[in-house]
Amino acid sequence: MTENSTRARSRKPTAPRTARKAAPKDEKAPEEKGAVGNLERLQKILAGAGIASRRKAEEYIVQGRVQVNGQIVTELGSKADPIRDHIRVDGKRIQPAGEYRYYMLNKPKEYVTTASDPQGRPTVMQFFSRMRLRMFPVGRLDYYSEGLLLVTNDGELANTLTRAASHVPKTYLVKVSGVPAEAALEKLRRGISISLGDSNFREGRVRTAPAEIRLFRQGDNPWYEITITEGRNRQLRKMFEEIGHHVEKIRRVGYGPLVLDVSPGEYRELTDREVNTLRRSVRK
Repeated sequence: MTENSTRARSRKPTAPRTARKAAPKDEKAPEEKGAVGNLERLQKILAGAGIASRRKAEEYIVQGRVQVNGQIVTELGSKADPIRDHIRVDGKRIQPAGEYRYYMLNKPKEYVTTASDPQGRPTVMQFFSRMRLRMFPVGRLDYYSEGLLLVTNDGELANTLTRAASHVPKTYLVKVSGVPAEAALEKLRRGISISLGDSNFREGRVRTAPAEIRLFRQGDNPWYEITITEGRNRQLRKMFEEIGHHVEKIRRVGYGPLVLDVSPGEYRELTDREVNTLRRSVRK
């Protein structure tokens, strides 16, 4: 008997390895020892995924519409890991934060900035219909306005940008009918009282924040470059109506640090640098 065969016989048999059972599709696999989860409140996760505002997300939780790893969660304050856990709302799994996308769209006129329209008008979301992610516009431009519109699935950033306290500057080119007097423009620069709704009396009035205004192009119907930090419904149109001038065209050309650089009806994805700069532009 050779030396090699003696060694082969002396080895102890190795126990067969037990295959690790895979976790069901909608359940979380056991965490590896030492792994640390990134737990966040459920309402924050839902808001960040663009499902709803935090307050609305709390209602979804209480109503039993939210599941975590196959279990219905109804207790406010419950936490989950947005990456590892399987979170569903009304049976539909939400997208993890790692799939956030940010786009600059040049909105053409005669499109609405909503997901759908009861009047059957075209919406800006038609430009993103082939994406599997649930995208939505940040803020709004009215039906006849055009220009820069931020579109994303990052609900947390969207909510931060659109709230009044963010003070993110938005720059527009506005064409008006007739030439406003310099004294009238000065009223707009200081802030002017406008109606909150379509009626001057039904929904009250509010005073606008100061605006930056400069002549962009001379003419019988001149263009002005205007920068404001608010985004009230039809604000620019109402401001000029207060000084007796009709707004013919509105084009948004800047949003915070972003400058419009695509053609009408086209969009591009923001760079990481642009997204980070946009985040830093929000006043806390």
